[in-house]
Amino acid sequence: MPRQSASRVRTGACGGSPSGAAVGAVTRGTTGPDRLRRVERWLAQTQAARLRRAADPLVVDLGYGASPVTVTDLQRWLRRVCADVRVVGLEISPERVEVARAALAGTEGAPQFAVGGFEIPTAGDPVLVRAFNVLRQYETDQVERTWELMRSRLAPGGLVVDGTCDELGRRSTWVALERDAGPVSLTISVRLAGLPAPSAVAERLPKVLIHRNVPGEGVHDLLRAADEAWARAAPAGTFGVRQRWIATCRDLARDWPVLDTAARWRLGELTVDWSCVAPRAAAA
Repeated sequence: MPRQSASRVRTGACGGSPSGAAVGAVTRGTTGPDRLRRVERWLAQTQAARLRRAADPLVVDLGYGASPVTVTDLQRWLRRVCADVRVVGLEISPERVEVARAALAGTEGAPQFAVGGFEIPTAGDPVLVRAFNVLRQYETDQVERTWELMRSRLAPGGLVVDGTCDELGRRSTWVALERDAGPVSLTISVRLAGLPAPSAVAERLPKVLIHRNVPGEGVHDLLRAADEAWARAAPAGTFGVRQRWIATCRDLARDWPVLDTAARWRLGELTVDWSCVAPRAAAA
């Protein structure tokens, strides 16, 4: 399916929809089974407490695409840690919503599907919102106001995850945003087998950072430091690529605000505080 323009975001004066219309534009909709497994695993393993303490553990998969498979994948992962989680797939395309409903008609416990965009028109405020491979198809100057709109719909203690990944889900990155604090972290998650260097993930950075991978920006410095640490960790590769990645992350943690530990590193993950990668220079 050819790429469609996502350059128009319909918003009112306060960032919401001026007429009740869905906020956003139809994107390519490319998807596939297990494509988002890396962020699903992260959500299930690190964000379970948010779901368990919520009176209504509502989760939104925003812009799930042409197939409902990522919505059902997400629900399967989250039900392992919160049996009563309620997952809703939102798409701005009514046709995609009808396809999803038809595909899962009669399936017991299936997720719900509704037409909607960044305004998140759900019954109840979500604890988690995942928007993956959505904002990468928008203009950079639309990101922050879209973040604000999604955050405004969160339940207290809620989290938005804005990220992107390659077609097979082997290289992925995402920004975590809290309702009141805004962006709090950047996570890199990669398949370690065949990884030439950490900076190979650069082309899959979130929209807000992908054009910031230039000298003078934090994300550029982080990837350069990670490549240098990866080179220094080459001897650890004798014991396998996982040990080399763990050694790389441990090296980085000496000088960078790394937020996770070896339990996450061994999965090919690295999470850092947003402050070290937040855009510095004024956009051109």
